[in-house]
Amino acid sequence: MAYKTLYLRILDMVGFLSTTYPLLALSGFSNKILDLFTNADPCIDYGGFFGESKIDILKQIPAQYLPQTVFITQGCSFEFVLEQIKTLEYPLICKPNVGERGTEVEKITDEKALKSYFDSHPIDFIIQEYIDYDIELGVLYYRLPNEEQGYVSSVVKKEFLSVIGDGTSSIETLMQQSTRARFQLENMKKRLGMDFYKIPQRHERILLEPIGNHCRGTKFLNGNELINEQLHEVFNKIAKPIEGFHYGRFDMRVRSIQDLYKGQYIRVMELNGVSAEPGHIYDPEYKLLKAYKDLAYHWRIIANISIQQQKLGIKPVPTKVLWKVIKQHFGK
Repeated sequence: MAYKTLYLRILDMVGFLSTTYPLLALSGFSNKILDLFTNADPCIDYGGFFGESKIDILKQIPAQYLPQTVFITQGCSFEFVLEQIKTLEYPLICKPNVGERGTEVEKITDEKALKSYFDSHPIDFIIQEYIDYDIELGVLYYRLPNEEQGYVSSVVKKEFLSVIGDGTSSIETLMQQSTRARFQLENMKKRLGMDFYKIPQRHERILLEPIGNHCRGTKFLNGNELINEQLHEVFNKIAKPIEGFHYGRFDMRVRSIQDLYKGQYIRVMELNGVSAEPGHIYDPEYKLLKAYKDLAYHWRIIANISIQQQKLGIKPVPTKVLWKVIKQHFGK
């Protein structure tokens, strides 16, 4: 999984470089294009390209937009974990402090499940309160260093993996009938146990996966119709207090769209830096050529941010340092 993630990141960067090279050459920075993206967000390790600490990022987001969060360091006792979460209620969300694409993110329903996660993950990890708001969004925001105001450039709406009962078919059968759900059959069989064979009532919706990640069956839908001046203003209030932040995607839940525009009942679970893609392009109905154009548009934004940062004296992380970090991540 980690190698696949790195491969996808490399593909992103190849496209990024091929798209932005002319712009960089004209600006006098063509000799630094291999690592230029790393200075877009100096407040995030390596700009958020790879191996960044989630808790270090969350600490920089205004507290009113965060779920209750506890950081668990490797080597502590389970009794210490229980002490840290005594103000929280189940269910909880556990996730690695350094992780990619929803890997090892789990919804924890009781102390037994928490102990199991703790025992099987001898790493630094994060525990968050579970936010049960119905709406989950990925909101991509950017602000050029020489501009006071930033903009939302992409909104993806997340439709969680679920099946709808017909009164006669089991969850297993319903999943087999779904192109998207059948890829998660083995995972659901392990997770649901005997409930995997339960027969839902007619029209009953069964939520299979509460984690809003593409590789775990969540459908990404184009939500760019939500972008307006109100949304720009809301995310300027959220993002501008983060010193050094210029580009990234807020993965969040909100109680309603009305609350979104009011800037209330918003909970940011994660903030991804320069590697964050505009998630709306993964909508099954979105045209491939348009998706490539949207990617190129965002790559050019990153290039412009980097150029301005370098003029301000904020240099990219050297390529050799990036390779060292990647090798350390894979234990080489």
